[in-house]
Amino acid sequence: MACLRPTARRTDRIVPVAQFRLDHFVPVTPLPMTGFALDPAAEGWQDQIVAHLRGLILSGALRPGSAVPSTRTLARDLGVARQTVVLAYARLAAEGYLDGRPGSATRVSEVIPEDLPNREEDQPTTVDRVQPSTAIRLSARGAATAALAATAARPGATILAPGIPALDAFPSRLWERLSAEVWRGRPAGLLGYAEPGGHRPLREAIVGYLGAMRGVACAAEQVIVTSGSQQAIALAAHLLADAGDAAWVEDPAYIAGRHALVSAGLRAVPVPVDAEGLEVERGAALEPRAQIALVTPSHQYPAGAVMSLRCRLALLAWAERAGAWVIEDDYDGEFRYVGRPLQPLAALSERSQRVIYVGTFSKVLAPGLRLGYLVLPPGLVGAFTAARALADRQPPGPEQAVLAEFIARGHLARHVRAMRTLYRTRRDALTDAVTLHAGGLLDVAVPTCGLHAVGYLRDRARSDTEIYDRVLRHGVQTPPLSAYYATREALRPGLLLGFASTPEDRIADAVRTLAALLQR
Repeated sequence: MACLRPTARRTDRIVPVAQFRLDHFVPVTPLPMTGFALDPAAEGWQDQIVAHLRGLILSGALRPGSAVPSTRTLARDLGVARQTVVLAYARLAAEGYLDGRPGSATRVSEVIPEDLPNREEDQPTTVDRVQPSTAIRLSARGAATAALAATAARPGATILAPGIPALDAFPSRLWERLSAEVWRGRPAGLLGYAEPGGHRPLREAIVGYLGAMRGVACAAEQVIVTSGSQQAIALAAHLLADAGDAAWVEDPAYIAGRHALVSAGLRAVPVPVDAEGLEVERGAALEPRAQIALVTPSHQYPAGAVMSLRCRLALLAWAERAGAWVIEDDYDGEFRYVGRPLQPLAALSERSQRVIYVGTFSKVLAPGLRLGYLVLPPGLVGAFTAARALADRQPPGPEQAVLAEFIARGHLARHVRAMRTLYRTRRDALTDAVTLHAGGLLDVAVPTCGLHAVGYLRDRARSDTEIYDRVLRHGVQTPPLSAYYATREALRPGLLLGFASTPEDRIADAVRTLAALLQR
């Protein structure tokens, strides 16, 4: 595949279809002597240049005293502004790798910080040569964990990205005012060591919010504040099952949740999802002795199904019979656009003693807050509190205090109601744009809840992964549905189309860009 040249000026603007050209990236000439070209999909061109030249110097490919290309030449070859190369060279000179004198070529320093450990003349003689380890060795558990992906999405683009709320609608000024109030109180207690389970006023505020908004009745003692839902699932996996035990996971599934179970040593058993949610009978046939079932009943991620009451009761009955635990990830259950939000499994009080309820503020407010929570049966609180303390001691105090005030004063409930209206508008803008510009290419059902829709490819022979890679280069983040499956059974290719994070005036352009790529 030919190397690609990025445009001279980077932008997040989606190119309208009338202006759309697939030659925004054109072949470039590799850097002389190195075969190097910038990756147009990666961030930080200056960083890429610095890292590559530093590697060449340390490996001995560029010898002390040898000249490097002029900034003008390298900028022309890579298709970037000369200032980008000038700044990269300046960093390398400051670190001691390059020596640039006025009126002469920039050269590799005669003495560099690492003193070129790989140069032949620096190697010890046969008598005293020590054979170093050629690779860092991880434990078996560490190697398995490092190989796991946290998500199908990639950093960077947020246009049409699923699972991201409207960051442009975050109540910044209100948050700033509440934060100022907290700090004016000189909160020395919030800066020291505190309860591992979380700031007491925040836990009490969460109890009130859950009772009013989600129909979950609990006490503050049952709530443990976590660093998002990911940590909550990981804690449950480590505490409720032993290595080698089986755990049901939805298929398709939330990737990070499934991998949290696997990284704890559990054996993930993919259970198919249909229009009613997890197929409980199929799970019981596949692995009746599973210790955990990780589910998203209010809005299945990523397929979008809402678990029927029949399946909910069947799942709880199985958990009671098997002595298993149900981890309920209620990541965006507040956002339902038809009728009232459905009550979670944990609200079925007569059966909830086998349910671990996981909530997060990443979807209702912002993922950067890194705050979520667990609601536990009373008998598990002590063990989870101890494990929470060992994980990272405690959640950040000041942020918890601000959030506690935000919830207690009713701002969170008002924000959620406002976001329902906004997201319904953005959902309609997305589905209208798909009908208008990509109706013959994608099948999209109007979602009744959540922050994304699934666009199924009309042409089932096409690769949704390949399409995703191409669309991402143009600033649009539409992860492939196939990436969320553990099996390939009855798989229909598709793309996840987020609407919550994208302003209405950018949705149509993004869909036109997607349609133009699909038509190629």
